[in-house]
Amino acid sequence: MIKTANLKKTYRTDEVETTALNNVNLEIKSGEFISIMGPSGCGKSTLLNILGLLDTPTDGQYTFLDEEVAGMNERQRAKLRKGNIGFVFQSFNLIDELTVWENVELPLLYLDVPSKERDERVEAALDRVQIMHRKTHFPQQLSGGQQQRVAVARAVVANPRLILADEPTGNLDSTHGEEIMKLLTELNEAGTTIAMVTHSPADAEYSHRIVHLFDGHIVTENFMARKYAHTPEVQ
Repeated sequence: MIKTANLKKTYRTDEVETTALNNVNLEIKSGEFISIMGPSGCGKSTLLNILGLLDTPTDGQYTFLDEEVAGMNERQRAKLRKGNIGFVFQSFNLIDELTVWENVELPLLYLDVPSKERDERVEAALDRVQIMHRKTHFPQQLSGGQQQRVAVARAVVANPRLILADEPTGNLDSTHGEEIMKLLTELNEAGTTIAMVTHSPADAEYSHRIVHLFDGHIVTENFMARKYAHTPEVQ
């Protein structure tokens, strides 16, 4: 599904040049669940943003679903991102002025999904994360764990092939964090590929593989004991 070759990302100002990623070679198979770990500032979120087509590399190659995307412009990246990639963020990123239902429905509006199908998909997504009973509430009326469930529902409502999660339990207590990790595991076992940035060794144990970054490099990769629910195939 994903393959990078000698991926680099450099940020420049008038006085300073900072290398966030340096020759990153990574392959993620369809159906895999990987965790990306490393100290603060090592390039984890930068890598996730590039994988999610939110940012572009300075150099190197990035192939997503058999398309070379490193040189795409924003409009091309947005088109490929729609329907293929869902995002879950540490800060939830819900829209305060919209209800739970409206937050989850939003990606489908961007995809021009017909009204009846939107209703069916939103209801199914909210049922999946067990938050349907809060559909008319606003984000600030929910607990942190409930808000993250809504964020997961929004990420999966378009049935994306890939979910990118950036510290998805970072703002949650241990109980709610474990619930979110179990939910991500269930989504993965149903066939969704997941790449997750985390500082938590406990969260990383839910994945199939842990990629360790340091100073913009991949330094080690560890395969976990967890078994695949299905056999991933390279796409």
